[in-house]
Order: sequence, then C-alpha cells, then structure tokens
Amino acid sequence: MKFLDLKKQYKQIASEINSAIKRVLNNGVFIGGEEVNNFEKEVAGFCNIKFALAVNSGTDAIFLSLKALGVQEGDEIITTPFTFIATAEAIANCGAKPVFVDIDPVTFNIDVDQIENKITKKTKVILPVHVFGQMVNMDKIMKLAHRYKLSVVEDAAQSFGSFYKGKLAGAVGRIGCYSFFPSKNLGAYGDGGMIVTDNKKIMEKIKLLKNHGSSSKDKYKNLILGINSRLDSIQAAILRVKLKHLNKWMEEKRKKAAVYNKELSAVKKIILPQVLINNKHTYHQYSIRVIEERNDLHNFLQQAGIPTMIYYSLPLHLQPAFKYLGYKKGDFPNSEMVSQEVLSLPLYPEFSQAEQKLVINKIKTFFKVI
Repeated sequence: MKFLDLKKQYKQIASEINSAIKRVLNNGVFIGGEEVNNFEKEVAGFCNIKFALAVNSGTDAIFLSLKALGVQEGDEIITTPFTFIATAEAIANCGAKPVFVDIDPVTFNIDVDQIENKITKKTKVILPVHVFGQMVNMDKIMKLAHRYKLSVVEDAAQSFGSFYKGKLAGAVGRIGCYSFFPSKNLGAYGDGGMIVTDNKKIMEKIKLLKNHGSSSKDKYKNLILGINSRLDSIQAAILRVKLKHLNKWMEEKRKKAAVYNKELSAVKKIILPQVLINNKHTYHQYSIRVIEERNDLHNFLQQAGIPTMIYYSLPLHLQPAFKYLGYKKGDFPNSEMVSQEVLSLPLYPEFSQAEQKLVINKIKTFFKVI
C-alpha cells in the first residue's frame, strides 16, 4: 500500500497524458507558448477569475504575490504557524516579518477571531492558508482587510477545487496562490504553481517579476528586477489534461472520506475532520487527531504496511529557522497540541475499497474497537 499512488492515476489517463507530452515535443516549444497560455486561460475560467499566471512553484506564487503588493523590509504579514514552511519563508524572503496567529483545532486553519489583535500599523497583508483542503472563513478575513485597508493573499496550495460559499479557494482575496506539486489536488509531474487575480495592475506587475522584469516587447529590456519563475510547457500540457478530471477525482475523495468518517466514528480516542457549514472540502489530506497515542498508532500502522504522514510535527514558530522571531513554546497552544495529535491517513481517488477497509480494521484493532 502507498500513502499516495500516482502511478494508478497515470494509468487511468495514460493515453491523454502521452498525447499531450508528444504534442509539446512535436511543437518544440518548451518554455511558455500555446500550452502555458491555454492552461492559464483554463485555470482562470475554472476559478471564474480574470487573470491566471503560471509560475514554477507554489512558493514562488506567494513570494511574487507579496513582491507585487510592494511588501518589503519592516512590513508585517499575518499568517498561521500550522502549515508548510513555504508560506512564512516567502514572507521572510521579502524582508517582511511573519506574524503568527494560532489555529482553530477543529479545522486546522487560522483562528479568524484572533487576527484583529495582531494587526498593527506595520501590517500589510493577511495571508490565510486553506489547510488540508478546507477553506478558512473568508467573510471575516475580507471584512477585517476592508476595515484596516489590508490586502489578502490566499495560500490555496492545498485546496485547489475547494469552495467556500460557492467561491473557489484562491478566488476570494486580492490574490490567490496555487501549488501543482505532484501530491496536490491538481498535481504536475514536477514543480509548478499559479497566481490568480482580478486586478490588472497586479497581473502586469507579476508578469514582469516572474520573467526577470523583462518587457514583453523587448525581452532584453529589463524594466524592474525580477526572478526566473516559469512553468514548463510539458507540465502545462499535463496539467491541462488533469484539470478536466479534477472535479470527478475530488468527488471520489469526498466519498472515501465519508467512509472513514462513518467507520471510525466509534473510535473514541480519534477526532475526525469536520467540514464547516458553507465549505466544500477536497481532502488534500484526510487528517485525524489521535489523543495521547498518535505516535504508537503511526508505528503500529507502519508495521502493518500502512503508511501514514504527520503534517506538521513542528509548528513554524518553533522551527530553528524562525528562532530570530522570538517565539517560544506555549505561544500558540492549539498549533502545538495539534502537532502532537495529527495523523494523515491514505486517501486518494484511486484508493481501493479493500485498501481502505484494511486501514480502518487496523485502526479499530489498535484501539480494541472490533
């Protein structure tokens, strides 16, 4: 058994993928070109948003978005400590200060009711992360942003295809950022990312930044300092194929999540993931909380040939790389508690009933529920 089996997915769509790759090879355009342009248009249409710009990673998507908003040294960006380091890393690499807000242990997302207390005169952006495939309460965040004249950049790396009140993750704030890392909801066969926005000026600034600040009329005329962040044509072609299947795949994941929810509900030492009202979850990760015995369960399943993952074992405020921020243990109790309890179980569209049944039975055996 694998935690995520991308070979199974490839086999289902192999002829489409192979045809798309062959098309690029025959065209001989490997950077930019028609494949990337069409993929950007298709993502913009999927998200019901005006502009989509392909970049080479979700990390670059966040970094370039902040740069386009003029984030610089001395600015403060509010975000969550319970996420992958790329979110806060991009903030720090702009010279700005990550300001953490604790999470809601039910959703794993930033606690929106604690954000206002962290807003200062230096705050420039609120950067929520839609963790594990469920969106943050964006209504409250957008109201705060409007009240304090702040920008909102959504880290939607884990939630492409998720909805909140009918709006897609990444399409609510001023800018949305996606990752196409292979394990994501929409995954490439390498690195990839995307930025979406309705703001033309932001789009034009990012377009410059992601291509060395180069003018579209003269690529050797550099108007500003930028970086090299482009999506390869082969990856764009692959993602165009996979985008057509995404809604079907996400529905399969929801069905399998429902099976976990039903079968594991009797295990009293497990807290199951909850979907809040107005949300459509995509279960990028199916993450449970295990009271007291998380590591023992993790090891037990591992010995039974069942892989599980711990996202995230150390919150960002306790990471050595962010020691300079001056946070200490106890500053964000919910994030610290969840990091000791969270465990992600195998869940993907091609995950078989037999495999899922084995996972469920082994968990019940461990807790002596059977």
